[in-house]
Amino acid sequence: MSTHTPESLQTSGAARPDFLHAGHTPAKHVKIINLTAILLPFAGFIAAMVHGAVWGFNPIAVGIFLAFYILTVLGITVGFHRLFTHRAFETNRAVQTVFAILGSMAVQGPLLKWVALHRCHHQHSDTESDVHSPHNQGDTLSGTVKGAWYAHMGWFFDPDPQDLYRYVKDLRRDPMLCKLSDQFTLWAVMGVVLPALIGWALIGGWSGFLLGFIWGGLMRLFLVHHVTWSINSICHLWGSRTYETDDKSRNNWLFGILALGEGWHNNHHAFPVSARHGLKWWQFDFSYIVIHLLEKMGLAWKVRLPAQH
Repeated sequence: MSTHTPESLQTSGAARPDFLHAGHTPAKHVKIINLTAILLPFAGFIAAMVHGAVWGFNPIAVGIFLAFYILTVLGITVGFHRLFTHRAFETNRAVQTVFAILGSMAVQGPLLKWVALHRCHHQHSDTESDVHSPHNQGDTLSGTVKGAWYAHMGWFFDPDPQDLYRYVKDLRRDPMLCKLSDQFTLWAVMGVVLPALIGWALIGGWSGFLLGFIWGGLMRLFLVHHVTWSINSICHLWGSRTYETDDKSRNNWLFGILALGEGWHNNHHAFPVSARHGLKWWQFDFSYIVIHLLEKMGLAWKVRLPAQH
């Protein structure tokens, strides 16, 4: 996962960072990093389950996991997605910084690249130009399985779309956001080191450090990744369609809960700039609850909602 430098973005004649080059094939080391980011959290998940089955589940370690799961999913849903990609609300620089860091700690790539890819997805949703549609592998059972795999994680190893940089012209003009995006590796490492340090402090010693690292770091990443990636795969294949949109997005109640509101995906594609995805009273949308609380506290404003639904 490559990063960029603000200087290179602000100098028209300078070389663009890797992820902004048009249609380049990912370098071997980038593919290795992506593969490691998939396999290492899976190993942590297995380790946590084995440890729990043999020695029991430590409630503090589970608490660390839940805290970092909620915080980093919100970093993606409220921060990377609703704030930075769709500008569904406005907030101050401090709140922007917090959500940019939390989203980076979810280890799904630098802020600018995440936003660029998601905006590209919306422009070409479920067409051949979509970066992660599950519907381009044929209508057979085999095609559906291949499409689900591709939309879930297979697309990580494809070349980036042409002229990806054009989708984030607004963010490239913001030096603070460029710097935070450039610091992706720092925040990603913090996302696994910080829960380990909390484990050291609350559980005690190297065993506490290891439990915090496994539960709040690796296992948390495993579940955050696969829950949020499922919005690309499962929520374009299985679920209900309240609105007739130009794509095949679907509402899926399970991921409405697990992904803190993102699973109401058909609603989102019908009203992409809405800060609220769960539009019915029973459609739980914790991410919108957070935005609404920020608004009540004077920390969010110009919150965009559908005029009618």
